[in-house]
Amino acid sequence: MLKPQMEQLPEALHPLLQQNWDQVAPVLEQIKSSPTSFADDLTRTLTGSTFVAEQLSRHPEMLPELLTSGDLYSAYDEDHYQNSLKSLFAPLETEEQLHKAVRCFRQREQVRLIWRDLNRFSDMRTTTRELSWLADACVEQTMNWLYQQASERWGTPIGRESKEPQRMVVLGMGKLGANELNLSSDIDLIFVYPENGETQGSKKCLDNQDFFIRLGKKLIQALDNTTIDGFVFRVDMRLRPFGSAGPLAISFDAMEGYYQEHGREWERYAMIKARVMAGDKDAGNELMGILRPFVYRKYIDFSAFDSLREMKDMINREVRRKGLNNNVKLGSGGIREVEFIAQVFQLLRGGRDSRLQQRELCNILPLLPEAVGMPQVASDELMQAYEFLRNTEHAIQAVADKQTQELPTTEVEQLRLAFSMGFSTWDAFLNSLEEQRENVRQHFADLIAPCEEEDPEQTLTDQQLWLSLWKDELENIQAEAILKEQGFDTPEKAWALIDSLRQSKTVQMLQKIAQERLLLVLPALFQEVTKTDNPTETLSRVFELIQAILRRSAYLVLLAENPNALQQLVKLCSASNWFSEKLKTQPILLDELIDQNTLYTPTDKQQLDSELRQQLLRIPEEDTEQLMDALRYFKNAHVLKVAASEITGALPLMKVSDYLTWTAEVILEAVVDIAWRLMTEKHGLPQKTAGVPCNPDFIVLGYGKMGGIELSYGSDLDLVFIHDADPNLFTDGEKQIANAVFYTRLGQKIIHILNTFTTSGQLYEVDMRLRPSGNSGLLVSSLKAFAEYQQKEAWTWEHQALVRARVVAGDKALQTRFELVRAEILSKKRNTEQLLADVTEMREKMRQHLGSKESESDQVFHLKHDRGGIVDIEFLVQYLVLNYSNQYPELYQFTDNIRILDAVENVGLLEEQETETLREAYKAYRAVGHKQSMQDLSNTISASEMKDLRETVATIWQKVINK
Repeated sequence: MLKPQMEQLPEALHPLLQQNWDQVAPVLEQIKSSPTSFADDLTRTLTGSTFVAEQLSRHPEMLPELLTSGDLYSAYDEDHYQNSLKSLFAPLETEEQLHKAVRCFRQREQVRLIWRDLNRFSDMRTTTRELSWLADACVEQTMNWLYQQASERWGTPIGRESKEPQRMVVLGMGKLGANELNLSSDIDLIFVYPENGETQGSKKCLDNQDFFIRLGKKLIQALDNTTIDGFVFRVDMRLRPFGSAGPLAISFDAMEGYYQEHGREWERYAMIKARVMAGDKDAGNELMGILRPFVYRKYIDFSAFDSLREMKDMINREVRRKGLNNNVKLGSGGIREVEFIAQVFQLLRGGRDSRLQQRELCNILPLLPEAVGMPQVASDELMQAYEFLRNTEHAIQAVADKQTQELPTTEVEQLRLAFSMGFSTWDAFLNSLEEQRENVRQHFADLIAPCEEEDPEQTLTDQQLWLSLWKDELENIQAEAILKEQGFDTPEKAWALIDSLRQSKTVQMLQKIAQERLLLVLPALFQEVTKTDNPTETLSRVFELIQAILRRSAYLVLLAENPNALQQLVKLCSASNWFSEKLKTQPILLDELIDQNTLYTPTDKQQLDSELRQQLLRIPEEDTEQLMDALRYFKNAHVLKVAASEITGALPLMKVSDYLTWTAEVILEAVVDIAWRLMTEKHGLPQKTAGVPCNPDFIVLGYGKMGGIELSYGSDLDLVFIHDADPNLFTDGEKQIANAVFYTRLGQKIIHILNTFTTSGQLYEVDMRLRPSGNSGLLVSSLKAFAEYQQKEAWTWEHQALVRARVVAGDKALQTRFELVRAEILSKKRNTEQLLADVTEMREKMRQHLGSKESESDQVFHLKHDRGGIVDIEFLVQYLVLNYSNQYPELYQFTDNIRILDAVENVGLLEEQETETLREAYKAYRAVGHKQSMQDLSNTISASEMKDLRETVATIWQKVINK
């Protein structure tokens, strides 16, 4: 009887091994003969992998069969998996049989691969190569089986030009493309096909794209869905053109067009690893030839430096922000940094040196000394580190077949990992790991110089002066005299601030390294503060931030090593209390101050969309919490940039609102995508009509400031949700629910993602009260129900709100249908007297409830709600749209007040001077409102301010409304 070889293990691991051994004991009784080393090999495997123990227990026939076949002790050739699966699938008749067969096959091979990896029968490169072959075969053979079934049902897709049958091409990206899959990796795929056209040979004809999208969905379900037999591979399709928003499968022409017109630098980076791994490989290789110039430029591509520098900075920021030190892939000195080093040289020089046009990192690193002049010792150290890190990653994942790269935190799991890596103690392993990571850190830090080099203006004497203040080496009178000499407006208060921070418990309790980092920052900080117009107030604001980050001293390093970031911090805190408060509560945003070029140049909507998609791609789709945090960081970072640009005068008011609104729109699109995926994974797709799935037939309407493209920094979002599915039909998943229920839950999930407070704050406060019937109405209405409500039941104020309504996320086809409904409602012929009465009544109610008290009207002016303010202008515009749109359709073309006033002027409803006054007043009020917000002040100002504007607006109101 086989027994566990306990003497191999540290004593603390004996219970773990015994537990796993007991699981497989009944199986071992079946084994009559085995290799001499079998007991030792099984001991090492069951110590390192609970997954293997569970599989062998669940499938008693697996281990005897693996032994009898010799597969545990044999390497495979490239065709082994393909031939095995082809034979296995040949007799299958149903998709259910296919799903079971491919999962059982995968589990057997996973057990074999882990066995060979933990016992070092396979080295790292062999393991990753065989895993990639396994993925290739599972995708290829599963797709072939499904293609045959699909062709029998819908016909064979035929190319419009070639008249030839079409097959799908599957591109493997990332580690799969490079033949470097890890033990529990997902697979990044892109589906393409050669030509557009239609299917032939079936009663139901489909266009080729529809055919391949359906085939792609079937393939993903066959591989990705978790059943009682497990899963095959988690499939990630987000690297395809336009990401989650793009079609699942596209033609070669569309693929080429995308990379020519929309391809970003990070997509070039991703395409380095692209490989035709399944499907029509001849056609696929032609496509790769077409795309090669996009990836590899014919010249040394110095233009990529800025983008690569930005990617490097993004990696550094992510490590700091997320605290990834325990992650052997994403942490500092991890696998990702080795990959980045190699791929930088491929992007820069691959066009000129074809040797660098390879996917496998282990082939690239040895070439770098000769190809780009990298020192041989650096290449060797990176290669050794990469192998050590990948073996560590495999040992972590072997435990439970989970996609994780996190070092364990419990003593037993740490010892288990150390044992699997060949170390007797955790400390010995950790020392070796840290040595390898430190080598990677150094080479990563040396790669691509930072944008700026410090040119210190301070002399040693300056530094000594400021440090003597901090170290309390001076008498109070001397200290205050120095502060006054340095330009502090109230030196007594400034000295009190310095003394208070120095004496604070937080500073007193700082560890030595944090103390040293603080001393590095303070002299430069004091010097920058003296350059401001309000140094004492600025010092107070900046010290609040310093107090907030003292226990996370990596941020002090950031400020010490990036003098430009320190300069911008002081400058912006001086100008705005809002800014200092934002950074105090979200210090991770300090990263955004490093690059002055991006800080004061907010990105347009297309760039925002691309950047957010890139950030979300790096997060597993199933990790909703991390996706929510990424969305919040994205929003906070870009709002910060907009605020910085407005404070410094780089952006006018209208552009500020544009950028804030674009940021919200891009986030809403992403949130809808995430919510849609979560819902459809659970319940399947809702049906538009019987047999026709929705895609997604759902839109989000923005009302108020969102609809009017007038968002401010603290604006909530007035939203309404619309769908266009048959409410009597059901979803097509295993857990079917009615369409109406599906869309209600979809709406709830969207609100949850937006509203929920996490450690990174809240995305947006959502207000749904403008939906049909308000809070008592359905959360999500069909377009038909929405139209009927607006026609028959809506109040005048709801039609006023519709003036500013527009689609801000969702289905483009449904957007067009909504715009027709909106046009029909707004262009109705109305009774002018009744309309005036309704508008006046609602305006008075708002003024009484929200405006200044009558007793205060000669002292204060509420920018929004008082007579002659913002709401007067908005109501005036809405009245003109509702009363005259049946004559002038151009009045409802836009949803923002400025362009509506342009239309009012163009059709002659008001005189040019009047519309100009209203436009300028509207912009002036909002500009003051923004400034008040920046200083954390209310919308109430002195009654003596803006008096002429208010009176002019009130006069126009009187002329038009109270005529």
